[in-house]
Amino acid sequence: MNKAELIEHIAKQTDLSKAASTRALEAFIGAVKTTLKKGGEVSLVGFGTFAVTKRASRTGRNPRTGETIKIKPAKIPKFRPGKALKDALN
Repeated sequence: MNKAELIEHIAKQTDLSKAASTRALEAFIGAVKTTLKKGGEVSLVGFGTFAVTKRASRTGRNPRTGETIKIKPAKIPKFRPGKALKDALN
């Protein structure tokens, strides 16, 4: 399912217009991004948790030249599914 299909599904399930569903989805995505940028996490009980993890710097290798390179540390978004979501899938 892509973003357009998700918007269409939200519109059908909630009797909202596609424009209103788009605004709602964009607001949700914006809220998650803003919270993660601030170092927080977003927990949706039964669905899961969005959080930020830190990846340490490490040494890598350029596959083309074989040259050793240093990879910078990075903040990585992570999603941990909740129990209800796991149960729904199994």
